[in-house]
Amino acid sequence: MAKLYFRYGAMGSSKTANAIMVQYNYTERNQRVLMVKPQLDTRDGARTVRSRSGLETECVFMEEVPAMDLSGIDCVIVDEAQFLTKPQVEFLVHIVDDLNIPVIAYGLRADFQGNFFEGSQWLMAWADTIEEVKTICWCGKKATCNARVFNGRVVKEGDQILLGGNSQYVSLCRKHWQRGELGPFKELHMGD
Repeated sequence: MAKLYFRYGAMGSSKTANAIMVQYNYTERNQRVLMVKPQLDTRDGARTVRSRSGLETECVFMEEVPAMDLSGIDCVIVDEAQFLTKPQVEFLVHIVDDLNIPVIAYGLRADFQGNFFEGSQWLMAWADTIEEVKTICWCGKKATCNARVFNGRVVKEGDQILLGGNSQYVSLCRKHWQRGELGPFKELHMGD
């Protein structure tokens, strides 16, 4: 029986690297995997999923999946799932429940203000299995928050979606996120 998995973690927790490794494990066993990302994520090119560690693979856009013939697909993997819409998450539920294809979605749970993204909210509500991909704060505690950084300071105002990576975001524990304390990361973000 297929399941919908939501694997969430803070920025820098190797979610994308994990997604690519899961794809590799399926293909190594002659299983067909469909790697997917939302069309709005253009950081690594139109049809590329790339991890900070350098792993990369080709993908299709989530917006294309409803028109695709998924027969013969053994697993669907979604990267940057926080950017999905409620109807797109509903379609993932359809893939699992009606087509009996497992879906593994990777994404952030919350934005830089601590609010759910639309996709994350519905994945948290409807996923059969929810797993945390862990990373740590500069202090060594588990990082659960995504801090947006500008001019060496944590900012908590602005548009929910601002695509960026290490230069604009850092993972912090809740205490340091609430206090806006970047620790040794402050020097890395002074020129932003």
